[in-house]
Amino acid sequence: MSDVVQQLWGFCHTLRHDGIDYGDYIEQLTYLLFLKMADERNIELPKACDWPGLVNKSGTALQDHYIDLLRKLGQQRGLLGDIFAGAQSRFNNPVNLKRLLGLIDDIEWTALDIDIKAAAFEGLLEKAASEGKKGAGQYFTPRILIKTLVRCMKPDPRAHKEFTMCDPACGTGGFLVSSYEWLIEATKGGALPRDLAKRLRSDTYFGQELVQRPRRLTLMNLYLHGLEPHIAFGDSIYEIPSGQRYDVVMTNPPFGTKGANQAPTRDDFTISTSNKQLNFIQHVMTILKPGGRAAVVVPDNCLFADQAGEVFKILTEDCSLHTVLRLPNGTFVPYSPGTKTNVIFFTKGYRTENVWVYDARSNVPRITKKDRPLTPEHFVEFERCYGADPHAKAKRKISDSKQDRWRSFAIGEVKERDYKIDNLRWLKDDSLDDGDELPEPQELVADALGELEAAVTELNAIMAMLDDDSEAVAAK
Repeated sequence: MSDVVQQLWGFCHTLRHDGIDYGDYIEQLTYLLFLKMADERNIELPKACDWPGLVNKSGTALQDHYIDLLRKLGQQRGLLGDIFAGAQSRFNNPVNLKRLLGLIDDIEWTALDIDIKAAAFEGLLEKAASEGKKGAGQYFTPRILIKTLVRCMKPDPRAHKEFTMCDPACGTGGFLVSSYEWLIEATKGGALPRDLAKRLRSDTYFGQELVQRPRRLTLMNLYLHGLEPHIAFGDSIYEIPSGQRYDVVMTNPPFGTKGANQAPTRDDFTISTSNKQLNFIQHVMTILKPGGRAAVVVPDNCLFADQAGEVFKILTEDCSLHTVLRLPNGTFVPYSPGTKTNVIFFTKGYRTENVWVYDARSNVPRITKKDRPLTPEHFVEFERCYGADPHAKAKRKISDSKQDRWRSFAIGEVKERDYKIDNLRWLKDDSLDDGDELPEPQELVADALGELEAAVTELNAIMAMLDDDSEAVAAK
Protein backbone atom coordinates (compact mmCIF):
# COMPACT_ATOMS: atom_id res chain seq x y z
CA MET A 1 0.00 0.00 0.00
CA SER A 2 2.76 2.44 0.93
CA ASP A 3 4.41 1.84 -2.46
CA VAL A 4 1.19 2.79 -4.23
CA VAL A 5 0.82 5.93 -2.13
CA GLN A 6 4.45 6.94 -2.60
CA GLN A 7 4.25 6.41 -6.35
CA LEU A 8 1.09 8.46 -6.79
CA TRP A 9 2.18 11.09 -4.29
CA GLY A 10 5.56 11.46 -5.91
CA PHE A 11 3.87 12.45 -9.14
CA CYS A 12 1.81 15.04 -7.27
CA HIS A 13 4.98 17.06 -6.68
CA THR A 14 5.58 17.07 -10.43
CA LEU A 15 2.09 18.43 -11.02
CA ARG A 16 2.67 21.33 -8.63
CA HIS A 17 4.68 22.90 -11.44
CA ASP A 18 1.56 22.63 -13.62
CA GLY A 19 -0.46 24.65 -11.12
CA ILE A 20 -2.28 21.63 -9.63
CA ASP A 21 -2.45 21.67 -5.83
CA TYR A 22 -2.88 18.69 -3.50
CA GLY A 23 -6.65 18.88 -3.38
CA ASP A 24 -6.94 19.22 -7.16
CA TYR A 25 -4.62 16.26 -7.64
CA ILE A 26 -6.60 13.94 -5.38
CA GLU A 27 -9.81 15.08 -7.06
CA GLN A 28 -8.42 14.18 -10.50
CA LEU A 29 -7.31 10.81 -9.09
CA THR A 30 -10.90 10.30 -7.97
CA TYR A 31 -12.12 10.55 -11.54
CA LEU A 32 -9.38 8.46 -13.09
CA LEU A 33 -9.39 5.66 -10.50
CA PHE A 34 -13.13 5.30 -10.93
CA LEU A 35 -12.80 4.97 -14.71
CA LYS A 36 -9.96 2.44 -14.40
CA MET A 37 -11.86 0.22 -11.97
CA ALA A 38 -15.07 0.49 -13.97
CA ASP A 39 -13.11 -0.84 -16.94
CA GLU A 40 -11.63 -3.69 -14.88
CA ARG A 41 -15.12 -4.67 -13.72
CA ASN A 42 -16.62 -4.40 -17.22
CA ILE A 43 -19.04 -1.73 -16.05
CA GLU A 44 -20.71 -0.16 -19.05
CA LEU A 45 -20.21 3.59 -19.30
CA PRO A 46 -21.67 6.10 -21.74
CA LYS A 47 -20.23 6.03 -25.24
CA ALA A 48 -16.69 7.43 -25.53
CA CYS A 49 -16.33 7.66 -21.73
CA ASP A 50 -14.45 4.43 -21.06
CA TRP A 51 -10.89 3.95 -19.87
CA PRO A 52 -9.38 2.47 -23.09
CA GLY A 53 -10.73 5.38 -25.10
CA LEU A 54 -9.01 7.78 -22.72
CA VAL A 55 -5.69 6.04 -22.09
CA ASN A 56 -5.01 5.43 -25.81
CA LYS A 57 -5.06 9.12 -26.67
CA SER A 58 -2.27 11.67 -26.30
CA GLY A 59 -1.47 15.31 -26.85
CA THR A 60 -4.17 17.89 -27.43
CA ALA A 61 -6.62 15.15 -28.47
CA LEU A 62 -6.23 13.59 -25.01
CA GLN A 63 -6.82 16.87 -23.24
CA ASP A 64 -9.92 17.69 -25.28
CA HIS A 65 -11.31 14.16 -24.88
CA TYR A 66 -10.82 14.25 -21.10
CA ILE A 67 -12.69 17.55 -20.77
CA ASP A 68 -15.59 16.22 -22.85
CA LEU A 69 -15.62 12.92 -20.93
CA LEU A 70 -15.97 14.68 -17.58
CA ARG A 71 -18.81 16.82 -18.88
CA LYS A 72 -20.76 13.79 -20.20
CA LEU A 73 -20.31 11.76 -17.03
CA GLY A 74 -21.45 14.67 -14.87
CA GLN A 75 -24.77 14.59 -16.74
CA GLN A 76 -25.48 10.95 -15.84
CA ARG A 77 -27.87 9.77 -13.15
CA GLY A 78 -27.05 7.96 -9.92
CA LEU A 79 -23.61 7.45 -8.37
CA LEU A 80 -21.88 8.13 -11.68
CA GLY A 81 -23.39 11.60 -11.97
CA ASP A 82 -22.75 12.26 -8.28
CA ILE A 83 -19.03 11.54 -8.53
CA PHE A 84 -18.58 13.59 -11.69
CA ALA A 85 -21.02 16.43 -10.92
CA GLY A 86 -19.35 19.70 -11.89
CA ALA A 87 -16.11 17.86 -12.68
CA GLN A 88 -13.47 19.84 -14.54
CA SER A 89 -10.00 19.00 -15.78
CA ARG A 90 -7.18 20.75 -13.91
CA PHE A 91 -4.47 19.67 -16.34
CA ASN A 92 -2.86 22.43 -18.34
CA ASN A 93 -0.27 20.12 -19.89
CA PRO A 94 -1.49 16.93 -21.66
CA VAL A 95 1.93 15.33 -21.04
CA ASN A 96 1.26 15.32 -17.28
CA LEU A 97 -2.20 13.84 -17.78
CA LYS A 98 -0.71 11.11 -19.97
CA ARG A 99 1.90 10.27 -17.31
CA LEU A 100 -0.73 9.97 -14.58
CA LEU A 101 -2.85 7.73 -16.80
CA GLY A 102 0.17 5.50 -17.24
CA LEU A 103 0.78 5.27 -13.49
CA ILE A 104 -2.82 4.25 -12.86
CA ASP A 105 -2.95 1.89 -15.81
CA ASP A 106 0.03 -0.09 -14.52
CA ILE A 107 -1.92 -1.17 -11.41
CA GLU A 108 -4.78 -3.65 -11.53
CA TRP A 109 -6.86 -1.96 -8.87
CA THR A 110 -9.66 -4.52 -8.62
CA ALA A 111 -7.06 -7.23 -7.95
CA LEU A 112 -5.97 -5.39 -4.82
CA ASP A 113 -7.68 -6.15 -1.53
CA ILE A 114 -10.45 -3.63 -0.76
CA ASP A 115 -8.58 -2.51 2.34
CA ILE A 116 -5.42 -1.85 0.34
CA LYS A 117 -7.25 0.25 -2.27
CA ALA A 118 -9.03 2.28 0.37
CA ALA A 119 -5.89 2.60 2.49
CA ALA A 120 -4.02 3.95 -0.53
CA PHE A 121 -6.71 6.56 -1.01
CA GLU A 122 -6.77 7.37 2.71
CA GLY A 123 -3.00 7.62 2.66
CA LEU A 124 -3.15 10.26 -0.05
CA LEU A 125 -5.75 12.23 1.89
CA GLU A 126 -3.63 12.08 5.03
CA LYS A 127 -0.54 13.19 3.14
CA ALA A 128 -2.47 16.10 1.67
CA ALA A 129 -3.67 17.08 5.14
CA SER A 130 -0.16 16.94 6.55
CA GLU A 131 1.13 19.31 3.89
CA GLY A 132 -0.66 22.31 5.34
CA LYS A 133 -3.94 24.09 5.81
CA LYS A 134 -5.06 23.78 2.23
CA GLY A 135 -6.40 20.76 0.40
CA ALA A 136 -7.79 17.78 2.27
CA GLY A 137 -6.76 19.21 5.63
CA GLN A 138 -9.87 21.40 5.57
CA TYR A 139 -12.00 18.29 5.85
CA PHE A 140 -9.72 15.83 7.60
CA THR A 141 -10.21 14.40 11.10
CA PRO A 142 -7.25 12.41 12.49
CA ARG A 143 -7.95 8.74 11.78
CA ILE A 144 -6.59 7.77 15.20
CA LEU A 145 -9.31 9.86 16.85
CA ILE A 146 -12.00 8.58 14.47
CA LYS A 147 -11.15 4.95 15.23
CA THR A 148 -11.29 5.61 18.97
CA LEU A 149 -14.75 7.15 18.66
CA VAL A 150 -15.97 4.31 16.44
CA ARG A 151 -14.75 1.70 18.93
CA CYS A 152 -16.64 3.50 21.69
CA MET A 153 -19.83 4.02 19.66
CA LYS A 154 -19.96 0.55 18.04
CA PRO A 155 -22.13 1.43 14.99
CA ASP A 156 -23.38 -2.13 14.40
CA PRO A 157 -25.87 -2.61 11.51
CA ARG A 158 -26.59 -6.12 12.83
CA ALA A 159 -28.56 -4.54 15.70
CA HIS A 160 -31.75 -4.40 13.59
CA LYS A 161 -32.81 -4.24 9.94
CA GLU A 162 -33.51 -0.49 9.91
CA PHE A 163 -30.13 0.50 11.37
CA THR A 164 -28.65 3.68 9.87
CA MET A 165 -25.81 6.03 10.70
CA CYS A 166 -25.04 9.54 9.52
CA ASP A 167 -22.33 12.20 9.44
CA PRO A 168 -23.98 15.56 8.66
CA ALA A 169 -20.58 17.20 8.03
CA CYS A 170 -18.89 14.22 6.43
CA GLY A 171 -15.87 15.81 4.74
CA THR A 172 -14.07 12.95 3.01
CA GLY A 173 -16.11 10.27 4.79
CA GLY A 174 -13.71 9.21 7.53
CA PHE A 175 -16.39 8.35 10.12
CA LEU A 176 -18.46 6.41 7.60
CA VAL A 177 -15.49 4.46 6.25
CA SER A 178 -14.13 3.64 9.71
CA SER A 179 -17.57 2.47 10.84
CA TYR A 180 -17.72 0.02 7.95
CA GLU A 181 -14.15 -1.14 8.66
CA TRP A 182 -15.07 -1.65 12.33
CA LEU A 183 -17.91 -3.96 11.28
CA ILE A 184 -15.64 -5.99 8.99
CA GLU A 185 -13.18 -6.38 11.85
CA ALA A 186 -15.98 -7.29 14.28
CA THR A 187 -17.13 -10.05 11.92
CA LYS A 188 -13.50 -11.15 11.47
CA GLY A 189 -13.72 -10.53 7.74
CA GLY A 190 -16.13 -13.40 7.22
CA ALA A 191 -18.83 -13.51 4.58
CA LEU A 192 -21.81 -11.36 5.59
CA PRO A 193 -25.40 -12.62 5.23
CA ARG A 194 -26.85 -11.59 1.88
CA ASP A 195 -29.54 -9.30 3.32
CA LEU A 196 -26.98 -7.52 5.55
CA ALA A 197 -24.54 -7.08 2.67
CA LYS A 198 -27.32 -5.56 0.57
CA ARG A 199 -28.32 -3.14 3.34
CA LEU A 200 -24.73 -2.14 3.93
CA ARG A 201 -24.16 -1.38 0.29
CA SER A 202 -26.91 1.18 -0.18
CA ASP A 203 -29.16 1.63 2.89
CA THR A 204 -26.93 2.06 5.95
CA TYR A 205 -24.50 4.95 5.52
CA PHE A 206 -25.71 8.53 5.11
CA GLY A 207 -24.06 11.93 5.15
CA GLN A 208 -24.19 15.54 4.04
CA GLU A 209 -21.48 17.92 2.87
CA LEU A 210 -21.55 21.60 2.02
CA VAL A 211 -18.57 21.58 -0.38
CA GLN A 212 -18.60 19.61 -3.62
CA ARG A 213 -15.00 18.41 -3.59
CA PRO A 214 -15.04 16.59 -0.23
CA ARG A 215 -18.48 15.19 -1.04
CA ARG A 216 -17.04 13.71 -4.22
CA LEU A 217 -14.13 12.29 -2.23
CA THR A 218 -16.56 10.70 0.23
CA LEU A 219 -18.42 8.99 -2.59
CA MET A 220 -15.19 7.68 -4.08
CA ASN A 221 -13.77 6.69 -0.71
CA LEU A 222 -16.81 4.56 0.10
CA TYR A 223 -17.01 3.23 -3.44
CA LEU A 224 -13.50 1.84 -2.93
CA HIS A 225 -15.01 -0.12 -0.03
CA GLY A 226 -17.80 -1.48 -2.23
CA LEU A 227 -20.45 0.88 -0.81
CA GLU A 228 -22.89 3.30 -2.44
CA PRO A 229 -23.78 5.76 0.33
CA HIS A 230 -26.38 8.52 0.35
CA ILE A 231 -24.38 11.76 0.59
CA ALA A 232 -26.53 14.86 0.23
CA PHE A 233 -25.05 18.08 -1.11
CA GLY A 234 -26.04 21.09 0.95
CA ASP A 235 -25.93 22.96 4.26
CA SER A 236 -26.94 20.78 7.20
CA ILE A 237 -27.63 23.81 9.41
CA TYR A 238 -29.57 26.22 7.22
CA GLU A 239 -31.63 23.66 5.29
CA ILE A 240 -34.68 21.96 6.79
CA PRO A 241 -33.74 18.30 7.31
CA SER A 242 -35.69 15.43 5.81
CA GLY A 243 -37.69 13.09 7.99
CA GLN A 244 -34.85 10.55 8.01
CA ARG A 245 -33.63 9.70 11.51
CA TYR A 246 -30.53 7.74 12.50
CA ASP A 247 -29.38 5.27 15.15
CA VAL A 248 -25.85 6.67 15.27
CA VAL A 249 -24.44 10.10 14.39
CA MET A 250 -20.71 10.78 14.44
CA THR A 251 -19.42 14.07 13.13
CA ASN A 252 -16.74 16.75 13.30
CA PRO A 253 -18.47 19.99 12.23
CA PRO A 254 -16.18 22.61 10.65
CA PHE A 255 -14.38 24.89 13.10
CA GLY A 256 -14.51 28.67 12.99
CA THR A 257 -17.26 31.20 12.44
CA LYS A 258 -17.02 31.74 8.67
CA GLY A 259 -20.51 31.93 7.17
CA ALA A 260 -22.15 32.02 10.59
CA ASN A 261 -23.47 35.56 10.29
CA GLN A 262 -27.10 34.81 11.02
CA ALA A 263 -29.16 32.33 12.98
CA PRO A 264 -30.92 29.60 10.97
CA THR A 265 -34.71 29.84 10.81
CA ARG A 266 -35.62 26.34 11.93
CA ASP A 267 -38.56 25.41 14.14
CA ASP A 268 -36.62 22.46 15.59
CA PHE A 269 -33.89 24.76 16.97
CA THR A 270 -35.04 25.85 20.42
CA ILE A 271 -32.13 28.28 20.84
CA SER A 272 -31.64 30.84 18.09
CA THR A 273 -27.92 31.43 17.62
CA SER A 274 -25.42 32.09 14.85
CA ASN A 275 -22.83 29.83 16.52
CA LYS A 276 -22.27 27.03 14.00
CA GLN A 277 -21.15 24.41 16.51
CA LEU A 278 -24.10 25.03 18.85
CA ASN A 279 -26.40 24.74 15.85
CA PHE A 280 -24.79 21.46 14.85
CA ILE A 281 -25.50 20.10 18.33
CA GLN A 282 -29.15 21.07 17.94
CA HIS A 283 -29.20 19.54 14.46
CA VAL A 284 -27.79 16.25 15.72
CA MET A 285 -30.45 16.14 18.45
CA THR A 286 -33.08 16.48 15.71
CA ILE A 287 -31.80 13.78 13.37
CA LEU A 288 -31.22 11.12 16.03
CA LYS A 289 -33.83 8.43 16.53
CA PRO A 290 -35.20 8.08 20.08
CA GLY A 291 -32.55 6.00 21.80
CA GLY A 292 -29.99 6.96 19.15
CA ARG A 293 -26.46 7.90 20.18
CA ALA A 294 -24.02 10.55 19.01
CA ALA A 295 -20.38 11.59 19.25
CA VAL A 296 -19.68 15.19 18.16
CA VAL A 297 -16.31 16.97 18.00
CA VAL A 298 -16.60 20.57 19.23
CA PRO A 299 -14.07 23.34 19.94
CA ASP A 300 -13.68 24.74 23.44
CA ASN A 301 -15.58 27.95 22.63
CA CYS A 302 -18.66 25.84 21.98
CA LEU A 303 -18.61 24.88 25.67
CA PHE A 304 -18.41 28.41 27.09
CA ALA A 305 -19.96 30.71 24.43
CA ASP A 306 -22.75 33.04 25.58
CA GLN A 307 -25.55 30.70 24.53
CA ALA A 308 -23.70 27.46 25.24
CA GLY A 309 -25.40 27.11 28.63
CA GLU A 310 -28.84 27.41 27.04
CA VAL A 311 -28.11 24.76 24.41
CA PHE A 312 -26.50 22.35 26.86
CA LYS A 313 -29.38 22.81 29.31
CA ILE A 314 -31.74 21.53 26.62
CA LEU A 315 -29.28 18.81 25.64
CA THR A 316 -29.10 17.51 29.21
CA GLU A 317 -32.91 17.56 29.48
CA ASP A 318 -33.59 15.78 26.17
CA CYS A 319 -30.52 13.54 26.08
CA SER A 320 -28.12 11.79 28.38
CA LEU A 321 -24.90 13.78 27.98
CA HIS A 322 -22.96 10.97 29.59
CA THR A 323 -19.36 11.60 28.45
CA VAL A 324 -17.02 14.45 27.50
CA LEU A 325 -13.52 13.79 26.17
CA ARG A 326 -11.17 16.77 26.44
CA LEU A 327 -8.71 16.20 23.58
CA PRO A 328 -4.95 16.86 23.79
CA ASN A 329 -3.69 20.23 22.62
CA GLY A 330 -2.60 20.02 18.99
CA THR A 331 -4.88 17.11 18.09
CA PHE A 332 -5.67 18.78 14.78
CA VAL A 333 -2.07 19.59 13.86
CA PRO A 334 -1.01 20.63 11.25
CA TYR A 335 -3.97 22.48 9.78
CA SER A 336 -5.66 23.77 12.94
CA PRO A 337 -2.91 23.57 15.59
CA GLY A 338 -4.25 26.20 17.95
CA THR A 339 -7.81 24.89 18.22
CA LYS A 340 -8.62 23.22 21.53
CA THR A 341 -11.24 20.53 21.03
CA ASN A 342 -13.50 18.07 22.81
CA VAL A 343 -15.84 15.22 21.99
CA ILE A 344 -19.31 15.12 23.53
CA PHE A 345 -21.20 11.81 23.68
CA PHE A 346 -24.95 11.65 24.25
CA THR A 347 -27.98 9.39 23.86
CA LYS A 348 -31.35 10.82 22.88
CA GLY A 349 -34.46 10.28 24.99
CA TYR A 350 -32.87 10.02 28.46
CA ARG A 351 -32.33 12.89 30.90
CA THR A 352 -28.74 13.46 32.01
CA GLU A 353 -27.94 12.24 35.51
CA ASN A 354 -24.15 12.33 35.49
CA VAL A 355 -21.57 13.76 33.08
CA TRP A 356 -18.29 11.85 33.02
CA VAL A 357 -15.30 13.90 31.85
CA TYR A 358 -11.98 12.47 30.69
CA ASP A 359 -9.19 15.05 30.64
CA ALA A 360 -6.65 13.92 28.01
CA ARG A 361 -5.22 17.46 27.82
CA SER A 362 -3.89 18.66 31.18
CA ASN A 363 -0.21 17.89 31.68
CA VAL A 364 -0.04 16.07 28.36
CA PRO A 365 2.72 17.28 26.00
CA ARG A 366 1.32 19.24 23.06
CA ILE A 367 0.87 17.20 19.88
CA THR A 368 3.27 18.20 17.12
CA LYS A 369 3.56 17.10 13.51
CA LYS A 370 6.97 15.41 13.79
CA ASP A 371 8.33 15.13 17.34
CA ARG A 372 5.14 14.22 19.24
CA PRO A 373 2.49 12.99 16.81
CA LEU A 374 -0.93 11.79 17.89
CA THR A 375 -0.87 8.04 18.59
CA PRO A 376 -3.46 5.43 19.69
CA GLU A 377 -1.81 5.44 23.12
CA HIS A 378 -3.27 8.90 23.74
CA PHE A 379 -6.75 7.32 23.98
CA VAL A 380 -6.16 3.80 25.34
CA GLU A 381 -7.04 4.76 28.91
CA PHE A 382 -10.07 6.76 27.80
CA GLU A 383 -11.47 3.79 25.88
CA ARG A 384 -11.04 1.63 28.97
CA CYS A 385 -12.84 4.20 31.13
CA TYR A 386 -15.63 4.65 28.58
CA GLY A 387 -16.50 0.97 28.83
CA ALA A 388 -17.96 -1.65 26.53
CA ASP A 389 -21.48 -0.26 26.29
CA PRO A 390 -21.88 2.37 23.53
CA HIS A 391 -24.64 4.10 25.53
CA ALA A 392 -22.26 4.31 28.53
CA LYS A 393 -24.50 2.08 30.66
CA ALA A 394 -21.64 -0.15 31.77
CA LYS A 395 -20.59 0.45 35.38
CA ARG A 396 -17.91 3.11 35.58
CA LYS A 397 -15.25 3.29 38.27
CA ILE A 398 -15.05 6.38 40.47
CA SER A 399 -11.63 7.51 41.66
CA ASP A 400 -10.95 9.67 44.73
CA SER A 401 -7.59 10.81 43.37
CA LYS A 402 -7.45 14.48 42.45
CA GLN A 403 -4.90 13.55 39.79
CA ASP A 404 -7.15 11.04 38.08
CA ARG A 405 -8.16 12.06 34.56
CA TRP A 406 -11.63 10.49 34.86
CA ARG A 407 -14.29 12.19 36.95
CA SER A 408 -18.08 12.23 37.26
CA PHE A 409 -20.21 15.36 37.79
CA ALA A 410 -23.83 15.06 38.91
CA ILE A 411 -26.33 17.08 36.90
CA GLY A 412 -26.75 19.37 39.91
CA GLU A 413 -23.08 20.34 39.69
CA VAL A 414 -23.48 20.99 35.96
CA LYS A 415 -26.47 23.21 36.68
CA GLU A 416 -24.49 25.15 39.32
CA ARG A 417 -21.99 25.97 36.56
CA ASP A 418 -24.80 27.31 34.36
CA TYR A 419 -24.43 24.26 32.09
CA LYS A 420 -21.06 25.59 30.88
CA ILE A 421 -19.35 22.25 30.30
CA ASP A 422 -15.94 23.90 30.01
CA ASN A 423 -16.17 24.65 33.75
CA LEU A 424 -16.07 20.95 34.65
CA ARG A 425 -12.37 21.02 35.54
CA TRP A 426 -10.30 19.72 38.42
CA LEU A 427 -6.71 19.13 37.21
CA LYS A 428 -4.12 21.91 37.42
CA ASP A 429 -2.28 22.08 34.12
CA ASP A 430 1.39 22.47 35.12
CA SER A 431 2.44 22.85 31.50
CA LEU A 432 0.89 26.34 31.51
CA ASP A 433 3.63 27.37 33.95
CA ASP A 434 6.37 25.81 31.84
CA GLY A 435 7.77 28.19 29.25
CA ASP A 436 9.05 25.26 27.18
CA GLU A 437 5.53 23.88 26.84
CA LEU A 438 3.85 27.11 25.79
CA PRO A 439 2.32 27.09 22.31
CA GLU A 440 4.13 28.57 19.35
CA PRO A 441 3.40 32.30 18.79
CA GLN A 442 1.29 31.55 15.71
CA GLU A 443 -0.83 29.15 17.78
CA LEU A 444 -1.39 31.79 20.46
CA VAL A 445 -2.41 34.22 17.74
CA ALA A 446 -4.77 31.61 16.28
CA ASP A 447 -6.35 31.13 19.71
CA ALA A 448 -6.82 34.86 20.14
CA LEU A 449 -8.29 35.25 16.68
CA GLY A 450 -10.69 32.41 17.32
CA GLU A 451 -11.95 34.03 20.50
CA LEU A 452 -12.25 37.41 18.78
CA GLU A 453 -14.20 35.85 15.90
CA ALA A 454 -16.57 34.21 18.36
CA ALA A 455 -17.06 37.52 20.18
CA VAL A 456 -17.72 39.38 16.91
CA THR A 457 -20.24 36.73 15.87
CA GLU A 458 -22.09 37.08 19.18
CA LEU A 459 -22.09 40.89 18.84
CA ASN A 460 -23.44 40.64 15.30
CA ALA A 461 -26.23 38.41 16.57
CA ILE A 462 -27.07 40.94 19.29
CA MET A 463 -27.06 43.78 16.73
CA ALA A 464 -29.39 41.80 14.48
CA MET A 465 -31.78 41.24 17.41
CA LEU A 466 -31.71 44.95 18.27
CA ASP A 467 -32.40 45.85 14.63
CA ASP A 468 -35.35 43.43 14.58
CA ASP A 469 -36.71 44.99 17.78
CA SER A 470 -36.34 48.48 16.32
CA GLU A 471 -38.18 47.50 13.18
CA ALA A 472 -40.94 45.91 15.24
CA VAL A 473 -41.34 49.11 17.31
CA ALA A 474 -41.38 51.24 14.17
CA ALA A 475 -44.04 49.01 12.64
CA LYS A 476 -46.31 49.73 15.60
